[in-house]
Amino acid sequence: MLDIKELRDQVETILARLQTRKGDYSYLRDVVKWDEERRAILQRVEERKNFRNEQSRLIGQYKREQKDPTPLLQAVEGIGNEIAELDQQVHELESNIQAALRATPNLPNPQVPVGQSEEDNREVLRHGTPRHFSFPPLPHWDLGTRMQILDFERAAKVSGARFTFYKGMGARLERALINFMMDTHAQHHGCVEILPPYLVNANSMMGTGQLPKFAEDAFLVEKEGYYLIPTAEVPVTNYHANEILDVKDLPIKYVAYSGCFRSEAGSAGRDTRGIIRQHQFNKVELVRFALPEHSYQDLEELTAEAEDILQRLELPYRKILLCTADMGFSSAMTYDLEVWLPSYQAYKEISSCSNFEDFQARRANIRFRRDPKGKTEYVHTLNGSGLAVGRTLAAILENYQQEDGSVRVPQALIPYMGVEVIR
Repeated sequence: MLDIKELRDQVETILARLQTRKGDYSYLRDVVKWDEERRAILQRVEERKNFRNEQSRLIGQYKREQKDPTPLLQAVEGIGNEIAELDQQVHELESNIQAALRATPNLPNPQVPVGQSEEDNREVLRHGTPRHFSFPPLPHWDLGTRMQILDFERAAKVSGARFTFYKGMGARLERALINFMMDTHAQHHGCVEILPPYLVNANSMMGTGQLPKFAEDAFLVEKEGYYLIPTAEVPVTNYHANEILDVKDLPIKYVAYSGCFRSEAGSAGRDTRGIIRQHQFNKVELVRFALPEHSYQDLEELTAEAEDILQRLELPYRKILLCTADMGFSSAMTYDLEVWLPSYQAYKEISSCSNFEDFQARRANIRFRRDPKGKTEYVHTLNGSGLAVGRTLAAILENYQQEDGSVRVPQALIPYMGVEVIR
């Protein structure tokens, strides 16, 4: 959430930065006017309260001196109702201000390239070389079906479109990937493991920026008022909501495995085959809480940790710096990691690593104090997929397939799989 004080002082500068995103944010000028009006009313309330208190003091003095307090009583008559009406006006203005700020995306970092679409994203690097096959390679949905390790038809019968049964070695491969990723991040990257709840309240969704803007993308359990998490980012970031962290503990590094649930509103016709875009999928998530002055160094480190998984699995990928128009709502800067998928003859996103600066911390009220008597500051929050498990499985099936229809197991996964080839 944007800082109202900064908005008050720099509204035109902030508008200029936001206009590099998609959308019209001119309503922020109204927010500044509402804030001015709110502060003027608060000053009026304070003046009326001070007047009432002074009159009350004089009334007591008059009574002690046996003077007639009637004129003083008449002067304060109705002040209570007047203050109540002013308080209601303040409440309405504050509600309007908060609603507008919650609907406003984060400011892009000045280093983010300005663009109009994903075509303006900047490729930072490529790692590995896409494999050249001596036979016609199959897409993962055909491979998985032929090997009887992915079952789309029965998932559609049981649940509907965009669900999958993982079966036999497919289920083992998914589980092996989760364990491999969690072990790597915990043992080699120094992350603390978290196994979070899959259901969260609306405040948690608000804290990370999923609400109110992306309510249609979420699955709501209406009877209980819970949301199924779209990513472990939501519960893990809110793990420290309304807390003041100790500066000596920063950065705090978590890694969490969870199921993820997304309605995929507005994605009709996109990636309908296979397991690239599902309503339910598994993901290993990296979450950091960092000092503001170090958070961009943390972003580079976090992204490198996600890249390390791809490198250990020997999967070709590229790293993309997203432009202003393609970044997520809460992000100030984002790197996408895209893995090579032969079925698409293209790179497809497998991880998105972002620095949110203090945007989420303001919404979730996550602060730190540099010294015991100092004032509090908002931390910077970061997160990234380390990695999306289903997409990693798809990439392994496609990139490691062999002419006889089998799939070689990446060297790093053999200890977790117990086999070298999936037949």
